[in-house]
Amino acid sequence: MPEIIDPALSRYLLAHSGPADAVLRDLAAETAARFADSAGMQISHDEGELLTMLTRLTGARYAVEVGVFTGYSAICIARGLSADGRLLACDVSEEWTTVARAYWRRAGVEDRIDLRIAPAIETLRALPPDPVIDFAFVDADKTGYPAYYAELVPRLRPGGLIVLDNVLRSGRVLDPAANDPADEAIRRINDEVVADDRVDCVMLPVRDGVTLIRKR
Repeated sequence: MPEIIDPALSRYLLAHSGPADAVLRDLAAETAARFADSAGMQISHDEGELLTMLTRLTGARYAVEVGVFTGYSAICIARGLSADGRLLACDVSEEWTTVARAYWRRAGVEDRIDLRIAPAIETLRALPPDPVIDFAFVDADKTGYPAYYAELVPRLRPGGLIVLDNVLRSGRVLDPAANDPADEAIRRINDEVVADDRVDCVMLPVRDGVTLIRKR
């Protein structure tokens, strides 16, 4: 499938985004060393800078992250929250999130993050139904995206933002022969979002594709 971002262009993008500090650089290096087979799940730094900016632009006080991995994106979101902001971070792995906790402490954002180790759908369904979420980032098991979206939208305040990651599946959304359950789930949620009259949306070719979804 086609590369979405040429490697030379990728290097240029990173060189012209706000630089990663020592905490994020060390976290990326440790993730690559300890979890080589899974390190591709970590977002790139330019996407992290985008998350921080979007969190700030929404004036977010209450954010939700579905899929923490080793905590890079959580740091980026937490840094964009208002001074009294909170991030509810959902994951199922103690091994990965033990690394995340250590770097959250180094970054000085641990007190802003409420980590829940449980299936994310259970955590989301247990939340009050009130529309109080300002910002949400979904970057977890792709087959769960439709269910996560269904729980998040009613709890999102008007003007709040959801960011879905990996919505292009390395271009497999274009390939009818790509019928992996994850590919099919992403095609389904992509179609659902664009047809949902509760929201405005735009899909962007950032890394593996992100969709920005604003509740009306």
